[in-house]
Amino acid sequence: MSSPSKRREMDLMKLMMSDYKVEMINDGMQEFYVEFHGPKESPYQGGVWKVRVELPDAYPYKSPSIGFVNRIYHPNVDEMSGSVCLDVINQTWSPMFDLVNVFEVFLPQLLLYPNPSDPLNGEAAALMMRDRTTYDQRVKEFCEKYAKSEDAGAVPEEKSSDEEVSEEEDASSDDEIAGKADP
Repeated sequence: MSSPSKRREMDLMKLMMSDYKVEMINDGMQEFYVEFHGPKESPYQGGVWKVRVELPDAYPYKSPSIGFVNRIYHPNVDEMSGSVCLDVINQTWSPMFDLVNVFEVFLPQLLLYPNPSDPLNGEAAALMMRDRTTYDQRVKEFCEKYAKSEDAGAVPEEKSSDEEVSEEEDASSDDEIAGKADP
């Protein structure tokens, strides 16, 4: 690669071409939001999050900063700030990784395999270790409450007076969209 700015541009285009909805912040390529769908066959399935990504000037030699904007219940995600505790992003980042890796591998792995021994959310970690069934139920409650497509900043569909019908439509379209992102 000739320069970090070229690599940033290439990685961002690759992310957009991978069917992720990307929303730029401040006309630059250093800050943006990505719509992220919870992995299938997990308690996060059906959830849609807006993830804020900040690329440092030294990207790809320095890791991106990743944070959930809408709330998520997870031992390795700070419930208030949305910051993520993930070794591959925080400590073992390599220029061989790109933004698509973050959204297709690293974040799904984080949600599928939480690490309660290194928590940012102590309550979630304790509940997960004590009672996995109740933990999974709490995750699903958070998804229902905070992780709908409108919470992630998706283009809102026209609201009718019949909320229940539009919510069911949203759920089916979420599954279709989530299905496209998987290889």
